[in-house]
Amino acid sequence: MSPPPAATARRRARLAGHGFVVAFIGVWALYGMTVDSYVLPGPDAVALRLVRMFGDVYEVQHMLYSFGHIVSAVAISFVIGSALAFLAHYVGICRLAVHGRLSPFLNSFSGIGWTFLAIIWFGISDVTVVFVISMVLIPFAIINMREGLANLDAERIEMAASFTRSGWRRFRLVILPSLYPFIFATIRISFGVAWKVALTAELFGGNTGLGYLLNLARQDFDMPLVLAVIIVIIGFVYATDRFLFAPVQAALARHHGAV
Repeated sequence: MSPPPAATARRRARLAGHGFVVAFIGVWALYGMTVDSYVLPGPDAVALRLVRMFGDVYEVQHMLYSFGHIVSAVAISFVIGSALAFLAHYVGICRLAVHGRLSPFLNSFSGIGWTFLAIIWFGISDVTVVFVISMVLIPFAIINMREGLANLDAERIEMAASFTRSGWRRFRLVILPSLYPFIFATIRISFGVAWKVALTAELFGGNTGLGYLLNLARQDFDMPLVLAVIIVIIGFVYATDRFLFAPVQAALARHHGAV
């Protein structure tokens, strides 16, 4: 009995994906043999450097610092962005100030600009890195939470009001659960964007983290370490999205009846 067309299509898609990775590594290895190692080392040299990286306590500490920067910034930006979105939603006089002035400004100002300002204000420090990442992520939180609040079911909230006069109970039992998909989407998007911003912030304004380690490798012309850092970031972001965020999103979709 032949497999169903859907299973065959998925198998072909997986084979195509694996084939692309193998072909990329093959081209990389061939090109690496034609240039100097400080320009592009081969996959074997990068793999060995990656193993050494995970065996070096000093370099592992920089990985943990980057993770701490990102978790802190995601939490700070989510709290601030959500508070601003709630303020604009429930206090009408603030709506234009938040959505028409503050959010467009934060969304248009670049991470490099925040980095330069943060270096002047806070110096080369962890505070600078967390500040830069947070300022870039705040508009993502504002926009996502604004959409969540705009899509609240008015009839459900009205029905909840008929059962209790407590605004806190309505918020905790009705409004907050309705916002779970938007809260999760905010955190998921912020986490992915944060890694891109963190590398720049740590490169210019930090004295810890993978960006700082990347800067040291650049100064020493240690290209295997440069590529190893890039691979670590890509692998961590992919694994987190694939094995943490994707299952949570699937569970939320089932619970809320979303596709």
